[in-house]
Amino acid sequence: MAGRNPTGFDINEFKAAANPRSVWAKNDPWARNEAWRYTGPFSRWNRFKRLFPGLGTATVLFAGYCVYEQLFLKDSHGHKEDHH
Repeated sequence: MAGRNPTGFDINEFKAAANPRSVWAKNDPWARNEAWRYTGPFSRWNRFKRLFPGLGTATVLFAGYCVYEQLFLKDSHGHKEDHH
C-alpha cells in the first residue's frame, strides 16, 4: 500500500471539496451570494450562446449569398476553364 504523499496533497480531499454536493458546499455561508454567477444571463448556456455574437446571422446570410450566386450569377458567355 502506498504511503502518504510527501507534498501533502490528498486527491480524495480535493475531490470532496470540488463536488458541489459535498459537506463543504452545504455549509458554505457565501453560497447564496455566489448563486447569481450561475443563473440568468450568466448561466452556462447563455454564456456559450453569447460567445460568438452574430455568427448565426452571418451563417444564414453567407448561405443565402451562395444560393444566389449559383442561381443568378452564371457565366452567360460559355467560357470553359481551359480555353487556351
